[in-house]
Amino acid sequence: MTSDAPVRVALLGCGTVGSEVVRLLEDQAGDLTARVGAPVELAGVAVRRPHRHPELNPDLVTTDASALVTRDDVDVVVEVVGGIEPARTLLLQAIKSGKSVVTANKALLAEDGATLAEAADAAGVDLYYEASVAGAIPLLRPLRESLAGDRITRVAGIVNGTTNFILSAMSASGAGYAEALEEATRLGYAEADPTADVDGYDAASKAAILATIAFHTRVTAADVHCEGIRRVTAADIAAARGLGCAIKLLAICERVPGSGGAPESVSARVYPAMIPLSHPLAGVDGAFNAVFVEADAAGQLMFYGQGAGGAPTASAVLGDLVAVARNRVAGGRGPRESAYASLPVLPIGDVHTRYHVSLEVADRAGVLSAVAGEFARRGVSIAAVRQTGGREDGDVPEAEAAEEELAARLVVVTHGAPDSALHATVEALAGLDVVRGVESVLRVEGLGRPVSTLGVAG
Repeated sequence: MTSDAPVRVALLGCGTVGSEVVRLLEDQAGDLTARVGAPVELAGVAVRRPHRHPELNPDLVTTDASALVTRDDVDVVVEVVGGIEPARTLLLQAIKSGKSVVTANKALLAEDGATLAEAADAAGVDLYYEASVAGAIPLLRPLRESLAGDRITRVAGIVNGTTNFILSAMSASGAGYAEALEEATRLGYAEADPTADVDGYDAASKAAILATIAFHTRVTAADVHCEGIRRVTAADIAAARGLGCAIKLLAICERVPGSGGAPESVSARVYPAMIPLSHPLAGVDGAFNAVFVEADAAGQLMFYGQGAGGAPTASAVLGDLVAVARNRVAGGRGPRESAYASLPVLPIGDVHTRYHVSLEVADRAGVLSAVAGEFARRGVSIAAVRQTGGREDGDVPEAEAAEEELAARLVVVTHGAPDSALHATVEALAGLDVVRGVESVLRVEGLGRPVSTLGVAG
């Protein structure tokens, strides 16, 4: 089906991504017309400071975004402003005015995607947001459409390029966190304020979106347990390498089978974790993203590519725009929200994980027994233990040793246990008189691969 009437687009925001959207609309105008079945025209661009955009046609530029999204001659609104407000208000105005919406706004979708979805259903318009997760990587549409007939059990991966660049740099050079962050900022991979990235909030928003689609359950950013990478040290990176692992900031969304009559639930969490070097995610370096999807019938699928940047994100936006415009021309609609399952979200304390704990301890008899006792008291099984330093590794004169008790480093890797039990154990260890300090705590994830081969006891 073709139409001579153009599909007219209102663009909210013209920063790094928005300017690339404008460029692609102009450069690919002929191809877009052929793919959509009608011309795709830019009706207006809403920006806060028009003087900063001399490249735009002045006739298209406006500071009145509200008037633009409700204009009668606008068919689709593309939002790349970000943030919660005024984006939410503007998109709801657009939807209620009968406009389909394309957005890259992960924060808004993770906080209040349900409101947008309900409004789109009520108005009979489309809501597309492929660009909100993993940039140019086609991920959300396969989850929502290609795997619609399958049962997804896990979606896990690297969804933040800034933190992956930092951890990769630490691994490659032996640099500390602060030094790697400085390099990421210099190269433009990290924002001037990197909080959303390095503290895990960006990845948590994406995890909420992934879990919502994969498990047909509304999951918000508030439901996602979130830890960042600020506390990862060069020593942690080296320890992971010694165990045949890499450290990655992971977003993990899983179905959790019920037990003892309890219903099935969903877990969504973000934290740095050790993963085996044998796993494909361990080899994803730099600012790239990669996501593993596991489904009953399809098995394991991996999606890999550029997860951020103006051009890659704009590519995903244009893909959504083509789909929405086609629906507009043909008189149809894309997939609607699917939240029928309404599974409960499991708190992090009930999630079974494994810990890698590094302790500085006094080098004297009974230390290992005291440490192991705290694990045993909480039902946590130890998989491996190793001690370094102290009398075994240091040549310290006995007279000096008598004056000051020697210290040793004790590394413990656990078997799987409820996170609450592991957390309580670490807190108890910090209070032991034989423990001088808890140096680091990292989770260990197999992600479907066996991790029993960790060489800690050697």
